[in-house]
Amino acid sequence: MRRTRDQRPPPDSPPSVTRAGALLVAGHPGPSLAITALVALLAVQSAPHGIGPALTAPAMLAGQLSIGWSNDAVDAHRDAAAGRTDKPVATGAVSVQAVWIAAVVALLAALAMALAISLTTAVILAVIVGAAWAYNLGLKSTPASGLMYLLGFGPIPAYAASTLPGQPIPTWYATAAAALVGLGGHFANVLPDLVTDRAAGVNGLPQLVDARWGAGAVRTTALVLLLSASVLLVFASQRRWVALAGLGAAAMLAAVGAIGKGRVPFAAAFGIAAVDVVVLAVGGYAQT
Repeated sequence: MRRTRDQRPPPDSPPSVTRAGALLVAGHPGPSLAITALVALLAVQSAPHGIGPALTAPAMLAGQLSIGWSNDAVDAHRDAAAGRTDKPVATGAVSVQAVWIAAVVALLAALAMALAISLTTAVILAVIVGAAWAYNLGLKSTPASGLMYLLGFGPIPAYAASTLPGQPIPTWYATAAAALVGLGGHFANVLPDLVTDRAAGVNGLPQLVDARWGAGAVRTTALVLLLSASVLLVFASQRRWVALAGLGAAAMLAAVGAIGKGRVPFAAAFGIAAVDVVVLAVGGYAQT
């Protein structure tokens, strides 16, 4: 039997698979999976058996997706005004309401899984994810943006170590290195967008450094922070040779970034961040 006109779906309604794909993209899957992979490696090294490794990575993934969704939901109007075709919420491929619902559900799921491991794990994850939510909800346009990155990355080694019996505390070297990777990444991430950020009135910590001392100071700060993390990892790593090799690679990238033009400093800074993350994941870290 043929459908009547009223039974036909609206011709402009995107199929559910398209909406699902758009929702996934709005969660920033690349950074979410990268941070989750780091946490998974650290957790397996810390406690290779038990519920910890089984739930630590999924909890972090849910938390990171909630961060991405909340970011795109908050920035929907700004992204639409800027013509961001890479943002599904801005293009209308998925609604702001759907993204907010996904963000809240993912956040609750993340905390529930972390709580199933231990109260300490849940508290640490709440700090990591909460800092990123606070950044998205307004602190990215204040000098506190840098603090949110310190809080969002510094506790990662402790989060992984919380899966161990007795929940040992990572050495301060490991915590400081992770925090510096986060803050250095924050400065590196804004390098290509300083002009547009200034026009949009974004006045986070890197943008304030740019306003006072110029883009060169932002670039130098990013390189120094990330290179400092590489140095600290030499002391924090359980496999010293891995950290020394990483420090050598980071030093060469820093030299390239210091003299490079255009997007070279940006690429060099993120190269150092990638090296630091690999060293943290492969080299392990001492615990007290």
